[in-house]
Amino acid sequence: MGFHTFDADRAAVLDDPARFAYCSAEELYALLAPAPDATVADIGSGTGLYTDRVAAFVGRVRAVDVQPEMHDRYRENGVPDNVDLVTAEAADLPFADGELDGVVSTFTFHEFADEGALAELRRVLAPGARVAVADWSGAGAGADGPPLGERFSAAEAESMLADAGFDVGPTSERRETFTLGARRN
Repeated sequence: MGFHTFDADRAAVLDDPARFAYCSAEELYALLAPAPDATVADIGSGTGLYTDRVAAFVGRVRAVDVQPEMHDRYRENGVPDNVDLVTAEAADLPFADGELDGVVSTFTFHEFADEGALAELRRVLAPGARVAVADWSGAGAGADGPPLGERFSAAEAESMLADAGFDVGPTSERRETFTLGARRN
């Protein structure tokens, strides 16, 4: 896969609420099913569009992005009090073993997902913690999002997460995107 990062100079497009057409905040919340006091990481948080929606329903969110410029943009938008900005790679998270009650990734899985990053997600998640993923699908038409060659299909993402020690499901493959939930076993 491409393992690129989104161009921070184009960050304004990440603030567009039209993105909810690809995955609504309600879908993401249903996949994550967090407790009100949960600590959750948003991997690839970008400018915070989805992070803010998750933050409204949990105790704490660690907004993780590899690009400090994305955090700068998020600060301009206004960061909720229960959100901490964390600059880190998905394969090297600054969290203790089992610290997190959940992880979300919205349209960034294709940017970081490999064996090392998924093992790191498993390490920082508590047993039974959930993962909620929405991403551009490699089985899509390619009309929106990154090039098809930089994407995973839902089946590929399922397999990768299962190989990393997660119980996977439910999954939904759509026209351009997929969603999936998983639980750390």
